[in-house]
Amino acid sequence: MNTLRNKVQLIGRLGQEPEIITFNDGNKMAKFSMATDDSYKDNQGNKIERAYWHNIVIKGGLVKVVEEYVKKGQEIAVEGKLTNRSYDTKEGEKRYVTEILVNELLLMGGK
Repeated sequence: MNTLRNKVQLIGRLGQEPEIITFNDGNKMAKFSMATDDSYKDNQGNKIERAYWHNIVIKGGLVKVVEEYVKKGQEIAVEGKLTNRSYDTKEGEKRYVTEILVNELLLMGGK
């Protein structure tokens, strides 16, 4: 059952071009936002659609795939785990971020 703990699978579209960050040691990281869609009917029977935005982080060998093939608007599937971190703004306010740290990536199709 350990493999089922903290596991996230999403299919969605990129909301922006991936940001590739190169560290001093040569390692790279890719970051981007991804939207997943949901819909339901309200009490009057009207279809309500909503997009949910997710912060995606990719490290290691998958960064090469992102650099070469992943573009804004593209549909992809990711699998990973939820992570949380905090940081302080320039104004000294503490902010909290939830991200999905990806360990598997599947390119679905064009825009």
